[in-house]
Amino acid sequence: MRNIPVIEVQVNASKELCNFMRNIPVIDVQVNASKDKNEIILSPTTIFEPRTSAGRRDGSSGNSVSPTLHSVPAPEKKLTLFALRLAILEKAATGVGALGFIWATVVLLGGFAITLDKTDFWFITIILLIEGARIFSRSHELEWQHQSTSSIAHAGISSFRKLRSSSRALVESVKDMLSPIFYLLQLLSAIACVVLSLMKLIKHNYGEVAKGGTDSRNQKTALIIFYALALAEALVFLTEKVYWQWKVVICKLLEGVNQECNLGALGMISTQRFFYDSYARCINGSIFDGLGMDMVTFAMDLICSNSPDEQLIGARILHRFSFTKMFSDDTLQKIGTTLPVIERLVEILNWEDPQEEEIRLSAAKIVSKLAGKKQNSLRVTGIPGAMESISSLLQTNRSPSSTADEIGEKKIFDHEAYGYWTFNNLGLLILKELARDHDNCGKIGKTRGLLSKIIDFTHADETILKDSTVATLQVLTVERSLKVIKMLASTAGTTGKILRREISGRVFTVSNIRDILRYGEKRPKLQKRGIGILTSLAQDDDATDRIGGTGGVLKELLKIFFQEGVPKDQKDVRIVAGEALAKLAFGSKSNCHRILKLNVVERLIEALEIPLLHVNAGRILRNLCTYSGPESFNQLKGVTAAAPTVLKAILSGEGKLQEVMVGLAAHAFKFMTAGESTAVFESAGFKETKLACALVEILRSYRYPDIKVPRMRRFAIELAIWMMRDKLKNVQIFRDLGMEEELEGVLDTTSELESFNIFSGSIGLRRHSTTIHSLVETALMLLKDRFDQPIGH
Repeated sequence: MRNIPVIEVQVNASKELCNFMRNIPVIDVQVNASKDKNEIILSPTTIFEPRTSAGRRDGSSGNSVSPTLHSVPAPEKKLTLFALRLAILEKAATGVGALGFIWATVVLLGGFAITLDKTDFWFITIILLIEGARIFSRSHELEWQHQSTSSIAHAGISSFRKLRSSSRALVESVKDMLSPIFYLLQLLSAIACVVLSLMKLIKHNYGEVAKGGTDSRNQKTALIIFYALALAEALVFLTEKVYWQWKVVICKLLEGVNQECNLGALGMISTQRFFYDSYARCINGSIFDGLGMDMVTFAMDLICSNSPDEQLIGARILHRFSFTKMFSDDTLQKIGTTLPVIERLVEILNWEDPQEEEIRLSAAKIVSKLAGKKQNSLRVTGIPGAMESISSLLQTNRSPSSTADEIGEKKIFDHEAYGYWTFNNLGLLILKELARDHDNCGKIGKTRGLLSKIIDFTHADETILKDSTVATLQVLTVERSLKVIKMLASTAGTTGKILRREISGRVFTVSNIRDILRYGEKRPKLQKRGIGILTSLAQDDDATDRIGGTGGVLKELLKIFFQEGVPKDQKDVRIVAGEALAKLAFGSKSNCHRILKLNVVERLIEALEIPLLHVNAGRILRNLCTYSGPESFNQLKGVTAAAPTVLKAILSGEGKLQEVMVGLAAHAFKFMTAGESTAVFESAGFKETKLACALVEILRSYRYPDIKVPRMRRFAIELAIWMMRDKLKNVQIFRDLGMEEELEGVLDTTSELESFNIFSGSIGLRRHSTTIHSLVETALMLLKDRFDQPIGH
């Protein structure tokens, strides 16, 4: 936290002359791609298992309070302390000067005007005129210093903003010329006062006082007091100017503070303006008024002003402090708790005038940092019109079509003189940060035209996808848009259902992802995010058929799944491709037929031997066997060749692999007759008794449903039912192993967790057609009577 401690005022400024600078290394902040480059993408859980609250995107794990940081002294306190000392000297000089002026006018000119010596009269007159002129020039100096920083700021953006008029330029140039002249006159007048006062104080030639005269008996004392006051005032003023020159010119205090604040070259304007404001407060009010100032509050005041130049200075300061590690947390906290500042930043996002590009860019970057904190993101989206303002950063639209049977052509703005792609990236970055919160996802989906804009940015040209050496803003835009869509499509609850329906309903969503799968071999990160979107969308039945019906999607997913020679750091793309295929095949007869037409059953059986692919290969084969229907019997007959591999995994595997293989066996073994199953067990070197023991042991090990393998008990019971129906002797084997007792234990511990095959967070989707309770009753009846009972899925 940046803090401004209470400052003990020391009148003797010499003690602080050399204790003023401590260089802090300049931190170079790269905004456009830093977050995404450092982003760690993990997939420890899938849609096939539920997630607890600790794993939610908007849980406390992602928005926990950062550790307490060591107190970091605010660099600008050196300026406020410097302004305090100058104010002390200035007010001291002004006070002594005022006392001398009163003394001269009331006592000398009022009481001894006739008896004053001619030289004293003219000395007093000259000193008063000089002091009057100097006080006048000093009274306007502070105002001109403020105006000079405004004019400098104005000139600092002159590369894209011209001076508003030639008359203003003339006035500014005149002021710039007069400022050093007045400064020189102030010094000369002070020196003149010192010389004149010393001449009189040293020579003591105050004229002769007539004997017996009572009107002039105190004249000499009055003159000594006046010249002493004039000398003291001039010396204090010169001391102030010497101190100023030492700290500013020789010690370069302003440059040092500017460097410590990491404000950059243009930051000198901000640093000067901050100092002059602090100095003005000390002069115009109490000398301690400027001590309460800090750079962040100062910048927030400026950005809320109506002056474009002041707004620019404020935006520059807040941008720099928000992205400097040492000051970032405190800066964002102050901005986040000041609603008018957030409203102004959001308002600036709508400013599309090219002359206001820099301030809009700074505001967008600040909002992107604010959105990274949960409480701040909620405050941002709580502002009316905030989502529309963020949407305005995404410069893309489709021209209106004259007929209802065609779609307008997409147009993405691009111009060398204006950073449209930069604003596109920042807009997507803000949306990505906001989408971490469930409520914000709903607001994004409800904002008119925003989803369409995001989806339009998921399109990438073939040339860009095939050339991995091209690192353009467009590639980053595609990456971030895919990330935003993935987060929206993964939203749980009713909001998630609506968002998935809206996303899949956009006609370009799936086709854009298909192009990434087809041509993005050299960009696996994009492929992985695109596949993740398909997996999330497939939670909706209509979207599942829509994805499978889009030409080439299933083919490209299988190509990626079976692809060999992939670097180790890119193998997770094959994993997510398999997960997507399993999800698309689940419950969709049409998609199962589309996959079977590609003749991949043998390759899927081979994939069961590959550790990277065996889990998802087993899921795909199980879904094909379960949902393809009787008309695909001949195509799936060859699945029985995988029996030895499946049995080995059941008996020796554990966890997810064992669950998947038990589920595959329960449905793949149905394609074998009793004789064929006996031959398979003998050729594999396994006895059916051993498999039965493994199934009973599974039920004993999983007394209660496990969130990591929620279908383990269901699949084990389904396989046991098949074994008892396959051979009568298996019924006796299970009786001897105590299967009946284990099944009764399952009846007492069933849970809704076992009723679903897919989960969205902790919400179950796609309920099984047959409850586990019904499966247990079927198995118990077989153990008693061996009546045939239908097996559900």
